[in-house]
Amino acid sequence: MEKLNLRNYTLEEIEVLISHLGEPKYRAEQIFHWITCKEAIDFDQMTNLPKVLRKKLAETFTLELPEVVEKISDLEGTTKFALKLQDGEIIETVVIPERDHYTLCVSTQVGCAMGCKFCLTAKGGFKRNLEVYEIISQVIIARLYLKEINSLLPLRNIVFMGMGEPLANYENLIKALKILAHPLGFNVSKKRLTVSTVGLVKKIKKLAEDFPTALAISLHAPNDDLRKSLIPVAKKYPLKDLLETIKTFPRIKNGRTTIEYILIKEINDSLQHAKELVNLFRSFPIKINLIPYNPHPELPFERPEEKKIESFQRFLLDHGILTTVRKSKGLDISAACGQLRRRLTLSSIPLQ
Repeated sequence: MEKLNLRNYTLEEIEVLISHLGEPKYRAEQIFHWITCKEAIDFDQMTNLPKVLRKKLAETFTLELPEVVEKISDLEGTTKFALKLQDGEIIETVVIPERDHYTLCVSTQVGCAMGCKFCLTAKGGFKRNLEVYEIISQVIIARLYLKEINSLLPLRNIVFMGMGEPLANYENLIKALKILAHPLGFNVSKKRLTVSTVGLVKKIKKLAEDFPTALAISLHAPNDDLRKSLIPVAKKYPLKDLLETIKTFPRIKNGRTTIEYILIKEINDSLQHAKELVNLFRSFPIKINLIPYNPHPELPFERPEEKKIESFQRFLLDHGILTTVRKSKGLDISAACGQLRRRLTLSSIPLQ
């Protein structure tokens, strides 16, 4: 019988499993602590559990992590991991150094079904949703890596901006978020958990009810016609509906919803587009994050000139909209925004 990965379960579910083994409730809390913030990869590490219980757990469950088949870093310390899952599929996750902490970019699907025209991940197609333990394992691998390099900075922010549309894997996403935020586990603040979406309106509303976090909207166009041409799924979700949903989404500790806007040369980078953005968001408590397009030989788009990027940002700032330009970390190792993709074979992956 195939063993179940224990990282697939919330604390409440582990309590039920433990009760079936005839163990007291507090054992579940100990186990949960070991498999989250203590990054246990073997039941024998759980030294405060009786040997008999450890043996029972090992007979039924596993703590196996995906295999790291590629680990590559750029000069600034951004590190991309290619992880081989049990069925042989490959996902990617990225550890990003910031001034006083690290951010982890997490994948939620093998590939992506949204079909965004400018995204390399979409070009690789969609295979399946990730299980909860496959999402959580990315966090464990990142934390173990930072210990390995003796980092003095913590892994503080977790952004669901890797491969896939997080809200299209809704149930597993919510479960993973609850595990990450639990005070007896990773204890990550909700404001440090960011869910990015292309705008699945119904699921955004559900997230607001079930487990509101920091929210990032992949907008990339200031009007419906252009947005539909860049993001096919936008045909189902008009900007009017999306904006109303954003407006009512709970703000975590007075935070702002982030509007992600990839600037693509001669597609969406004109001052007219900037004017349309101002008209959309003049009264919204949002922040616009401009992302100069990260080019790739397989896609036909180009990055705007720096002057064009600066002019676009300046126009938004001059009209009262908080606007930043994201530095494309990991560009040299294909780890930047829109560059993650599912590998179809392992033959081209160098083990580093």
